[in-house]
Amino acid sequence: MSADQMLAFKTDCHLFSGCGFEAPGLHSFVFEPMFTVGGIAFNKPILLALVGTLAIVWFFWAAFNKPKLVPGKLQMVGEAGYDFIRRGVVYETMGKKEGEKYVPFVVALFFFVWVMNLWAVIPLAQFPVTSIFSIPLGLALVVYVTWVGLTFKRNGFVGAWKNFTGYDKSLGAVLPLVMLIELFSNLLVRPFTHAVRLFANMFAGHMLVALFTIASWYMLNGIGIAYSAVSFVMTVVMIAFELFIQVIQAYVFVLLTCTYLQGALAEEH
Repeated sequence: MSADQMLAFKTDCHLFSGCGFEAPGLHSFVFEPMFTVGGIAFNKPILLALVGTLAIVWFFWAAFNKPKLVPGKLQMVGEAGYDFIRRGVVYETMGKKEGEKYVPFVVALFFFVWVMNLWAVIPLAQFPVTSIFSIPLGLALVVYVTWVGLTFKRNGFVGAWKNFTGYDKSLGAVLPLVMLIELFSNLLVRPFTHAVRLFANMFAGHMLVALFTIASWYMLNGIGIAYSAVSFVMTVVMIAFELFIQVIQAYVFVLLTCTYLQGALAEEH
């Protein structure tokens, strides 16, 4: 049974009707393939990721394909979003001189993460793609590879390893221990925590919204209507809160990305 079927409301299942409450769980994040093309199976999260990517590409193409001195609505929104990430994230973290060349990468990363998060509150979709761990992990690995490559390119082989290990001879006898901890933290823990931070927030948010939504329907019977109303209000509150968290998590993801890249560009770590 697919996740959509597992979450589907049973129209005759309410409080006091004899059926138990079916809470959302891990099955809510497992989707059966909807169709297969060329041996590649497409399920709901994959389709949402593809549609979201196409929507982002279309938006920026429509906004900047024929830029005007007096911008239209799409161009104005596109410029505002682009400038917010450029000045508020990249320049603030990496500086204008060093950060300018990385602006397109960070802007693309921000809007991709945000749109993948935003699917959670879009009718019919109602599922954050980033709550599937492979998506945040893939994005974190892209950042990781970029950061490691840039570190070697900027600092050379020896300098890069000093950067990774936090080498500082003034630490004296504790230097080997510090280097080991820094190496473990930077090369092994960093990509994992970068991905988990995004994944965990989207996973938990989806579970809470699903829980209150199902509870609202389940208790819509007899004296349970009062509880259903409270649950419905909580659903609305959680959706509003999710809209805020979705933007914040996209912002934090790219902010950390810029912090890592800035560390690679720094002469001393």
